[in-house]
Amino acid sequence: MITSSFAGYGSLVIFLIAYLMIALEEKIKINKSKPALLAGTLIYVLIAFHYSFYGKDIESLHHNIVELVYEIASIYFFLFVAMTYIETLIERGVFEALKYKLLLKGYNYKKLFWVTGSIAFFLSPVADNLTTALILSTVLLTLEHHNKKFLVLGAINIVVAANAGGAWSPFGDITTLMAWTAGKASFEEFLLLFPASFIGWIVTAYLLSISIPDGSPGDNNSGSCKMEDKRYIKKGGKVIIALGVLTIFMAVCSHQVLHLPPFWGMMLGLAFLKFYSTILKKRNDEHILIYKRMASVENDTLLFFFGLLAAVGGLSYIGYIAIIAEVYEVVDPFFVNIGVGIISAVIDNVPVMFAILKANPTMDVSNWLLVTLTAGIGGSLISFGSAAGVGVMGRLRGTYTFISHMRYAWAVAIGYMVSIAVFYLQFYIF
Repeated sequence: MITSSFAGYGSLVIFLIAYLMIALEEKIKINKSKPALLAGTLIYVLIAFHYSFYGKDIESLHHNIVELVYEIASIYFFLFVAMTYIETLIERGVFEALKYKLLLKGYNYKKLFWVTGSIAFFLSPVADNLTTALILSTVLLTLEHHNKKFLVLGAINIVVAANAGGAWSPFGDITTLMAWTAGKASFEEFLLLFPASFIGWIVTAYLLSISIPDGSPGDNNSGSCKMEDKRYIKKGGKVIIALGVLTIFMAVCSHQVLHLPPFWGMMLGLAFLKFYSTILKKRNDEHILIYKRMASVENDTLLFFFGLLAAVGGLSYIGYIAIIAEVYEVVDPFFVNIGVGIISAVIDNVPVMFAILKANPTMDVSNWLLVTLTAGIGGSLISFGSAAGVGVMGRLRGTYTFISHMRYAWAVAIGYMVSIAVFYLQFYIF
């Protein structure tokens, strides 16, 4: 078996070294996309070398890579369109205008902390957790550039809120979408996860808010807000906001109604954005330059996802990931699903959920809902354990990092346990 071969052990070592380099990104000054991409590509090279060396049929590996490329492309294009919209909204001054309005209200750091977190929690069920986290972290960064402690705490709050909000909606997170399309629970049953998601986030947010520094962005010159400094949304900005909402709606309908992958609707929305930029240029001589906005996208974040998913896909093909699912046969699924949340923070919740769905252990609806909840919110335990966390790391590069997140991971862990406790009371007691 390849699991116990040189290729198998070598792939595992490569993954662990890459994971360590990702965790120590701030210390070693090497972008996280580099070890992730190297690990993802090198693992499959080792597997192919193993087949070639022993003269084995490589057709199954080819089939696996085709499926993997489709899965990665689905996520890659989805994120690419979402990031392009965000960069376009930045160029149109949408976030600067929002910053002005928030500062004009005189919100201090603590109020801004709760406002951004609340928006993240209630927007992610519709806009998905990654898009929500990218939008709110951009708002956070435009509000404050200097107070690093506030930015770190606000970023953690946004990541936790976005993941918690996405956990109770079938299309709020990729993991919930996968479980929903696999028929493990109905649309209405996913909504039952709202109490556990909401209370868990509130607990974490409260614990984090204790450390929020005093003052407000207006206390420094860069954050001051005067009437003469009023910011306006540039021409076409509000239409692009509407197009962004329409794009999300089309992504949902593409999957729900037409049974196409969600990214198909996102790419359709990108086409609309490109056409609208042309119309805006001809009618108002406004130059958005969509390709320039695309060039501003955090490509290192996209490459990080490519590498990480490829690496986990390779380990899954070898057989290491499938071993996790076998635990369901000997341990109560309730406790295994709690562990899944912790594992998803380390490996990434998407491949973990994919492996569980492939193994298809015998569980009732409540346990399928639990694994969806834990996989969704468990990614918040580590900064790069979820798409939302990775996106915010790219947006607040050098400020929100693995190490800065881990300083407050205890608050996230307490919220995670509270969510499970609420779930237990709701489904097992009441």
